Amino acid sequence: MKITNLAPEFIKAMPILQKIKAAGYEAYFVGGSVRDTLLHLPIHDVDIASSAYPAEIKDIFSHTIDTGIQHGTVTVMQGKEGYEITTFRTESGYQDFRRPDKVTFVRSLAEDLKRRDFTINALAMRHNGEIVDLFDGLTDLKRKIIRAVGDPNERFHEDALRMMRAVRFEAKLGFEIEEHTAQALLKHHVLLAKIAVERIHVEFVKMMMGHWRNNGLRSFLNAHLFENCPGFAQHGNDLATILQLAATPLTNEASVWTLVAVACHLNDRQTSKLLRQWKSSNDLINVVSAAVKFLDTWQSNTLTPWNYYQTGEAALNAALTIAKLYKPELDITQYQQRYFELPIHNRAEMSISGGDLIKNLDLQPGPQVGKLVNEIEQRVVNGIVPNDAAAIYTDVQQNLLN
Repeated sequence: MKITNLAPEFIKAMPILQKIKAAGYEAYFVGGSVRDTLLHLPIHDVDIASSAYPAEIKDIFSHTIDTGIQHGTVTVMQGKEGYEITTFRTESGYQDFRRPDKVTFVRSLAEDLKRRDFTINALAMRHNGEIVDLFDGLTDLKRKIIRAVGDPNERFHEDALRMMRAVRFEAKLGFEIEEHTAQALLKHHVLLAKIAVERIHVEFVKMMMGHWRNNGLRSFLNAHLFENCPGFAQHGNDLATILQLAATPLTNEASVWTLVAVACHLNDRQTSKLLRQWKSSNDLINVVSAAVKFLDTWQSNTLTPWNYYQTGEAALNAALTIAKLYKPELDITQYQQRYFELPIHNRAEMSISGGDLIKNLDLQPGPQVGKLVNEIEQRVVNGIVPNDAAAIYTDVQQNLLN
């Protein structure tokens, strides 16, 4: 097979392939960029594999960066663009079920492609657009199948994260995992516990954000991968309820975790604990916890302006995204409008500060000033007093300093 109209990303990188070939070595576009161009999807990173060893690549190009030279990867700079060139290699060992103990550089493209995870990722493309397909990946693309290269038991034993990649590709592409590969997932699911949670985190979120989320989630549950993820072991049935919802794509990570928390019946404190187990950032923990807290209040029909204010825009949007999954008829614009109509959306928008109170009301610095600012903030948000300095000073003197 030959691609006649190469994407601009490939054309921009073409001089690199040509220069490597001119030096007497082989060079190919490989991996996800080839797969995605065949599927008419947007291309992100363009990766290149070559028979040239790292030292030889560094001799060919004047501006290089040793990105992962111990594993054969050198970044070649072309203007402001960087392209990763990885030497054909074989791998062995895998004592930690993730990284190879030994990497051996080879001159054979076939040996290099043999070590890759799935047939749809074991495709290479020559500079003229001709596809090199040694493992029937083109057929699997047409059949919408995710199949391991060679023996799936070996592939997952080499790198257990590949199991999460399998379900992530299901969700991203709308494919199904081939039977023998699915059996190997179930057989080796316990190996996922040996993988760093940060890496599992990335794949899980990508899976949940896929256009075919339910494809990946169903396999994630059927293969018992969830049992080896932080805080999920007792929530298999809860997570399965997500499959009953419309598979509307989620557009950000906060929505993903808000959905997980709601499905698993977690309150804001339990959500915070779960996200810490998943090594999430403090910002994400705060947003998702606020979204969960908002939804709890929303369900009790006791929302006040202060609830909206404390929730914040990012958490509100995450909460409303998930609320609409459970109640498709929900008009979320009314809730968004209520938020935007708040007098202020953060303390920085207040007309006065603690320093202003000390200066203009002759107050002594201390905790009481902070408490007073909190009270003013709530009165402004709740519409008791307008966000106007003169009105606030009058209100403070009449109602808060007695």
